[in-house]
Amino acid sequence: MFRLITGIPGPSGFGSGSSGEQVTEGIDATALTVIITGGASGIGLETSRVLAQRNAHVIIGARNMEAANEAKQLILKDNNTAQIDILKLNLASLQSVKAFADHFISLNLPLNILINNAGIMFCPYQLSEDGIEMQFATNHLGHFYLTSLLLDKMKETAKSTSIEGRIVNLSSVAHIYTYYRGIRFNRINDKTSYSDKKAYGQSKLANILHANELAQRLQAEGANITVNSVHPGLIMTNLFKYSAISMRILKFFTCILWKNVPQGAATTCYVALHPKLKGVSGKYFVDCNEFKPSRLATDEALAKKLWDFSNKLIDAAQTT
Repeated sequence: MFRLITGIPGPSGFGSGSSGEQVTEGIDATALTVIITGGASGIGLETSRVLAQRNAHVIIGARNMEAANEAKQLILKDNNTAQIDILKLNLASLQSVKAFADHFISLNLPLNILINNAGIMFCPYQLSEDGIEMQFATNHLGHFYLTSLLLDKMKETAKSTSIEGRIVNLSSVAHIYTYYRGIRFNRINDKTSYSDKKAYGQSKLANILHANELAQRLQAEGANITVNSVHPGLIMTNLFKYSAISMRILKFFTCILWKNVPQGAATTCYVALHPKLKGVSGKYFVDCNEFKPSRLATDEALAKKLWDFSNKLIDAAQTT
């Protein structure tokens, strides 16, 4: 908490006051191709801008193509040599996720870094087009499926280039506030006991569990790919559209805990690019430093159960 408030750097040399540009200063990402989901707004846009500034080829996956094109033009306005492409992606639709992955693979591009950034927060109860609670479907299941579809491409790229691949899941400190026992496997769509806050926490817990389990699996097979999760910090973005008034009141009383957008993108940029993290996998980062998440987030049995549950949900959706 002291470091968060003061911005004093941690062991990495960076802290809560660091920006995405600062944590990637001097890094040349010319050889890298990056996919960023939700890269057209908020910290996703800032992450896209910084990585493009470091010469990475950035692919933005976005639901709103008009907004994504505006984001692309905004980046190009300040950096006319930036390599930015946009592809349609609705993470609440497994069909859209599959179409996005197929489209990307058809481009015959390498894939070095996947940043699972997009998400929704505190929305009223609703189901995705696949019949799954919306926050779980968007924040976790869509990214789980996307990652599995792109994993062979990442392995192929890492092997052919000898460059370590990296997967970054954006989680949140909110993962500590979830339902009893973490994931409601048998009641994932239960409307009667739905809590918008706990459903969000559940999806963010799932992001960490997914990263941890995938990290173990990739390490076991010797793949040159790391997987980590991050908490970007408290940032006022359009994620708060369902609770804008209450969040502004909260921000008024807790202003010293909040970050601006460049600071919010820092941990993602650090974990995605910094050479200090070569070979580091299955970890959780806050303010560009490794941090211990909740007990549930480090539960290996829970991670394995979530892995199997997620695959079953995808299989069931594809047979209906």
